[in-house]
Amino acid sequence: MSERFVLNETSIFGRGCRKELPEEIKLRGFKKVFLVTDKGLVDCKLINKVLDLLDENKIDYTLYSEVKPNPTIKNVLDGYKICKKINADLIVVVGGGSAIDTAKGISILMTNPDRADVKSLNGLSNTKNKGLPLIALPTTHGTAAEVTINYVITDEERQIKMVCVDPHDIPILAIVDSELMESLPKMTAAATGLDALTHAVEGYITKAHNTMSDMFHMRAIELIFENLAKAVNEKDPIAIEKMAMAQYIAGMGFSNVGLGIVHSMAHQLGAVYDTPHGIANAILLPTVMRFNGEVCADRFREILCHIGRPDAKDLNDQDVINTFVWKIQELSRDCGVTITVKDTGCKEEDLEMLAEKAMEDPCKPGNPREVTKEDFIRLYREAM
Repeated sequence: MSERFVLNETSIFGRGCRKELPEEIKLRGFKKVFLVTDKGLVDCKLINKVLDLLDENKIDYTLYSEVKPNPTIKNVLDGYKICKKINADLIVVVGGGSAIDTAKGISILMTNPDRADVKSLNGLSNTKNKGLPLIALPTTHGTAAEVTINYVITDEERQIKMVCVDPHDIPILAIVDSELMESLPKMTAAATGLDALTHAVEGYITKAHNTMSDMFHMRAIELIFENLAKAVNEKDPIAIEKMAMAQYIAGMGFSNVGLGIVHSMAHQLGAVYDTPHGIANAILLPTVMRFNGEVCADRFREILCHIGRPDAKDLNDQDVINTFVWKIQELSRDCGVTITVKDTGCKEEDLEMLAEKAMEDPCKPGNPREVTKEDFIRLYREAM
């Protein structure tokens, strides 16, 4: 049986490396930039760290900053219309997963106009053309959208999150400058970091995991447990830089082997209650890992031995599961994330509806343990 592994083209790492953006644009011969970001980065002026570079180098650009925290089909279509109108030959995106996902959708529509309904991009895509060239500068240490073949767009009409999987959407260049991540609000830093942990853990235990993905995911898990609390609570520049690397390498893994039902469930909280994705993952990860432990104790044991619990090799399976879940909960508490599903606005009468949506989520098949609608209801209830 063959295995396919897709990686992005080029990445630049290091504090302050965004300064290489203008030269990269010029060397590649681009003339008109469509710049995608969100209002939060405009309001806090973080976007100016990039705008100033473009202005100083006389690079022509048009700014689009209407991206929502859970980006919508309308965000993609509105951006696409502007991008097409100005005849951009490059998209530059500055932001977290929401902005990058929106930019990916716009990129795909620019070269695949037959998919302009956006809804047809859901799931495994069969687009014909590589998207309009895209350069991504992430501002959060969580989603790894700058390196993955995935993007997630909310269909507000149906209240679902579309998980679009398409190698044609990968940025031609990722500029991972940890300085852009240093001013993150504490809760955003915690949520995106726990999102990265969810990616790494789910990727490590997913049905499709392989030797190469295991390598990426295990190192990401180690870096996150070592650095997330310091990045969140102390704003330690070294810890933030290591988190930037951790989320990136986790992305290289899960982009190729998929995720599991933490994401299946989290997507519904985002689609229905507009819960930030990282927060939704953080809420659900311990509960789902306890559920998956029945078939994953050996994988959990391997992780524990790499994050400071070498004694795990001598523990029985139930103690391994309990210890691993406790380690996740401890990290969440250390980062100040203590909310529950109930805090998102979810009510008991919503659980069946959420479970039905989760059953259809594209991440479900990768989960190592089979799951039923009744299981989803019980898991949401436990996370309340």
